[in-house]
Amino acid sequence: MSNSDDKRRDDAFESGDEYRLSDEEINAAIAGFEREMNAEEGFASGKTPTSSDADNAALGNSGEGSAKDADQSASADTSQEGNAEDPTSTNGEGPDVGLDFDDELEGLIGNKAKIATIITRLSSAELLAAFCHLAGVSASCVDTPEGAFAVLKDLTGDEPESAVGDLTSVISGLSAVLAVNRADKLEATLWLNGASGETFSPPVLFASTSSCVEDLLIGASTLSMVQVDGYAVTDTANLNDESAMEIINRHTRPGFSERGASSEDE
Repeated sequence: MSNSDDKRRDDAFESGDEYRLSDEEINAAIAGFEREMNAEEGFASGKTPTSSDADNAALGNSGEGSAKDADQSASADTSQEGNAEDPTSTNGEGPDVGLDFDDELEGLIGNKAKIATIITRLSSAELLAAFCHLAGVSASCVDTPEGAFAVLKDLTGDEPESAVGDLTSVISGLSAVLAVNRADKLEATLWLNGASGETFSPPVLFASTSSCVEDLLIGASTLSMVQVDGYAVTDTANLNDESAMEIINRHTRPGFSERGASSEDE
């Protein structure tokens, strides 16, 4: 507002006459109001108004020009959104946030084992799977030259200990080593007749087992990778009581090798 306008307003107030805004004052006020509104909308949408926006508002651009600018701005925003990489995308372009976050957290704090295996000297994974089925143990059993071992499915709390306890109780005379990775700490314990006994250090355990056992326990491999490497895997989920007994009878018939026969000799 000019000095002459200020003087005219002050004279009007002193004389008691009604003061009326000039067209110039009205236009200036509207322009200022538009600048404030543009600034508020920019902050609300997370976009800082540019100097060109303020200049356009101050110059009192026509409604048609403002609408055109708005359309161009919206198009630019849409283009930027389309080009931005979505961090939660699962189409292979963005990182996976991890749907198993809760499981990972439980594993880190030790409430859930990262992996647990029952290692035996049985020569057949299907025989071990049959024994596990009869003992109510859910597992995927793997054939190795050093002996079959089971990768347990229930890893919560002390379920691995309960599983090996049940297995060695139901199958009388079967000895097994339970190897568990909890919070990146590996523990290996010998079990017999449902009770735990001697513990082993990881180097001693790995010296007498297949390399795939170590890879699984330290997280360097997965069960799927073990299968790709050529190891046969038998899942207890594919067995029922009848098929489990057929497997046991086949492996314990007279003349069968001692290692693959009855667990009573283990």
